[in-house]
Amino acid sequence: MSETSPLDIDHLKSWIGREEAATEEVTAALVRRFRATFDVEPGDPVPGDVAPRFIHLCLAPPAVPMHALGPDGHPRRGGFLPPVPLPRRMWAAGSLAFTGDLRVGDTMRRISRVEDLSVKEGRSGTLCFVTVRHAIEADGRPVLTEVQDIVYRGLDTGEAARTATPAEAGPHRREVEPSPPLLFRYSALTFNGHRIHYDHPYVTQVEGYPGLVVHGPLQATLLYRFAAEILGTPPARFTFRGLSPLFDDRPFFLNARKAENDTLKLWSAAPGGPVAMQAEAAP
Repeated sequence: MSETSPLDIDHLKSWIGREEAATEEVTAALVRRFRATFDVEPGDPVPGDVAPRFIHLCLAPPAVPMHALGPDGHPRRGGFLPPVPLPRRMWAAGSLAFTGDLRVGDTMRRISRVEDLSVKEGRSGTLCFVTVRHAIEADGRPVLTEVQDIVYRGLDTGEAARTATPAEAGPHRREVEPSPPLLFRYSALTFNGHRIHYDHPYVTQVEGYPGLVVHGPLQATLLYRFAAEILGTPPARFTFRGLSPLFDDRPFFLNARKAENDTLKLWSAAPGGPVAMQAEAAP
């Protein structure tokens, strides 16, 4: 760690091994709202219907009172996640292994554990990575293991990434309009108060971004759903990594290419921009 780093690594690493549990019922109303957000006719879900994959990200989110929010709309640092004193927190990467499905009427139970914490010095300054493992059950039936890598960093806007080598177009390609209503609806689904996704004055004047930021989980969900369409079945394994931000100032594209062993390579990118998120899906 460099001498300029403000992080007390020993203190932050004391969070490794910390666990928390959360539960919530998978309701028909939530399934309708999820489908509508992704432009699928909501229909009328009934108990026992398979819920869309990635809806688990909308279940049992942290529900802290307003006075416990930080200036960016996130819950104040500390609690389950370590109190990393860097201003930006982003979903950097993850991997998911599905062994079953959530269904309407199930009670989801999620056991989360802080697995690791590390610090690196990048071109933009100090980066702190926190790895969290989630084990998700439905009425005692294992359905999903998810590992999330969260990165904390300084106030770098990512402009260098926007001028990097443009991403190539994939054989499978779909345009997405990251409209403010889409970003707001996804924030509402996930109870995400982070202001970079819906507060234009804040994100441009305080954090210095050129527009509203497209959620990492939203991109991952779109890429997973795109993979399911191409493969003809929901992937059992899905990994992703965020490389650069996407904004609401222009449409972006989902891209995919078939690889070995029936896997898919996927990526998102704005026209003329670099890869924003890369992913791999396997049936």
